[in-house]
This record gives sequence, structure tokens and C-alpha cells, in this order.
Amino acid sequence: MVEKIILDNGVRVLHEKLEHVRSCALGVWVENGSCHEPDGLAGISHYIEHMMFKGTESRTAADLAKDFDAIGGQVNAFTTKEHTCYYARTLDTHVQKAAELLCDMVLHSAFRPEDVDLERGVIVEEIGMYEDTPEDLVSEILSAAVYPSQALGRPILGTPGTLQHIDSQALKDYCSKQYVGRNTIISLCGSFSDADLQAVCDAFSVLPAGEPAPMPKASYRKAAVVKKKDIEQNHLLLVFPGLHANHPDRYVLAALNNILGSGMSSRLFQRVREQSGLCYSIYSFTSLYQNTGVLGIYVALGRETQDAALRLIREELEKFLSNGVTEEELSRTKEQLKTTLLMSLESTNSRMSSMARNEMIFGHAQSPEEAVEKLEKVTIGDIHRLAKDLLDFEQMSFSAVGNVSQPEEYLALFR
Repeated sequence: MVEKIILDNGVRVLHEKLEHVRSCALGVWVENGSCHEPDGLAGISHYIEHMMFKGTESRTAADLAKDFDAIGGQVNAFTTKEHTCYYARTLDTHVQKAAELLCDMVLHSAFRPEDVDLERGVIVEEIGMYEDTPEDLVSEILSAAVYPSQALGRPILGTPGTLQHIDSQALKDYCSKQYVGRNTIISLCGSFSDADLQAVCDAFSVLPAGEPAPMPKASYRKAAVVKKKDIEQNHLLLVFPGLHANHPDRYVLAALNNILGSGMSSRLFQRVREQSGLCYSIYSFTSLYQNTGVLGIYVALGRETQDAALRLIREELEKFLSNGVTEEELSRTKEQLKTTLLMSLESTNSRMSSMARNEMIFGHAQSPEEAVEKLEKVTIGDIHRLAKDLLDFEQMSFSAVGNVSQPEEYLALFR
């Protein structure tokens, strides 16, 4: 059972004790991501994530690495559009040490100027890596197009230009403003003692309360954009306006997406790849944010087969809109989604993440039983209704990377 403690400074400590495991996962979640950043500081949240591992007031980067290795701990971090997470997984005998190390990183990072300059080069190389990954690039250019002049549309990593203006003092100032109690969730799951839990609470009770950053509004705008790149395959992406993370139809959307293109038995996979052999990779996906979202379809294939594949995708979408789904498809997808959910909860790290994400979305740690119950209530009529709401070709956006045609040529296939 997940329980919640709210510290005096506003830090929410979620904890779930599992008696049958020996590991414990501990995550520090800060409700600040790239969408909170001002234009001139684009990429600063991800920059801070990197700097947290470069040393504290009392430890060098090498010291941090050695101290985590000394307890056999697995540690990592990631930045998204809406939050940043630092997490560690260790044996139950080392929970307090892991908490002390994460706390030292988050509360006492040094941001030494020489380390800041060095890490800037590392992040610029990371940006270059994404530029060389067409599947990521096709998503980035479309995100910028459908959320124009909005922080949500900017790349999480920032740009070499914006990073050049971020120095040690800027990182310190932004961190002290955003890394505050009312913006922070601590998630603890696995084998731990009451003393471990108290140590975690004590460690993070010194965070200043501060004020949480408001979530910027974001609005979808229809767009089409292409980027020529000399690569073997063309990477194509279609998106439709979707749902926000706390929308009551989020489980209907999960079922719709799964049937449409999120598995080997899905319609798009079967029709475009298995029956027609037009591509290797094709799938649909959802991106749900606090106040917006998209439903997308991605496919990678040769230039000579792209038009035929897009016509088949259009036909499958039209069938979805005209005929809906079958009882057999709905039954199968419910079982798939339930299995994925429940099997993921056998991992302390997945449970820890789920607890924190549910707190951010719903304000409480939704139980697996609650999620399964909502999924079971999804009907054929619900999916057909939502498909008609979302799969509107007049609102469809498109991007392509590779040896591509002009946007108009692609859009004409959907008229």
C-alpha cells in the first residue's frame, strides 16, 4: 500500500514497503522540465541534471561515482518536458547511504565554472547525436512546428546557442528557484526500515519550501514540415491532437492506440508491414502532457514505398473511423494493457516511478486495481467515439526526414 507524508516544506514523500524483495528504489522527482524554461535559458533543466553528477561542495564527480559503486548502487537521471528525475536502486542495507548521496547531489551541487564549461561540450555532442538519429529528429521538428513559439515545442537539450549563455551562476540561480520543497516528490519503494524512511524525510526536510513553477499553457497548431537528410530511409511522422494526462478518456486512448498500432497484432503493423512488406518499423504512440497531448503514427521506409505505405495508413484510419473495433480486438488489447501494467509492477524501480507519476498527474498514487477497473470499463463505443474526435485529417500534422518530398505532396495523399 502506498502512503504519503507531506513534510513541513511541502516535499511529498511517497513510500511503499514490499516485504518479498531485497532491493529498494529511491527517486527524487522535481516538477520542472524544459517547458518551464524561459526562452533565453532553453536547455537549462537538462544542463542542471548533468551538473548534479559533476560534484558537490564536499565530493568530486569521482567521489560520487566511487561512493555509489561502493554500495553497489545503480544511479541515473533524466529530464523530460515537464519534470526531472534522479534515482538510485540499491540493497535494503544501503538505503540511507543512497538517500544521503542523492540529497547531497540535489541540495549541494557545486556548479564549478570549469565543470560547467566542460559539460557544455558534452551536451553539444549529445545534441549532435540526436541530430544523427532520424527517429528522434523527425519528432523534434514536428514538436517545434505544432507548438510554435511555446516552451513545450523546444528541444529538451536546448541548442548550442542557448547553452553558450548558461554559466555557473545561471545554473545556481535557476536551481535554487526550481528545486524547492513544494516542487519535489520523493518516491521510495521496496525493502526499507522505518529508520530508513525517517532518514529520507530528514535529509530532504532542509529544502526551502519555495513556490512551484506554474505549468505553462500549450496549444496545438496544425503543421507540416520536412528536413532533407542524406540517409537510406525516410522517417515519417503523423500526429493528431490528443488528450492531456488527466483526461477521463486516457484509458480509452490507451486501448485505441494499442489496437491501432502499438503491438505486433495491431492493425498498422499487420497491414503495412506483415501483409504488404512496405516497412520494417511502424507504430502508433501517445504523448500526454499536463494540458495537451498528441496521438502519433511513425514509419521508417524507403522512398519508393512511402506513398503506398501512407495510402494504406490512410485506409486503416478510415476503416477505424467507419467500422470501429471488434469485441475480439478490445478483449485482446485489455489483456495486453493489464499484463503490461501488472508485470511492470514486479520491478521496484517501475513501481517507484509509477507512484511519482501518478502523484504528479492525479495528486495521489493510483492503485493497480483502480487502473485495471478503469480499463475494464472501456467499451467499443468509447473507442469509436474517441477515434471520431481525434482522427481528423483536417487537424493532422506531418513531418518527414530523409530524401523527402515537399510537405504538400504527402498531405495530398490524405485528402
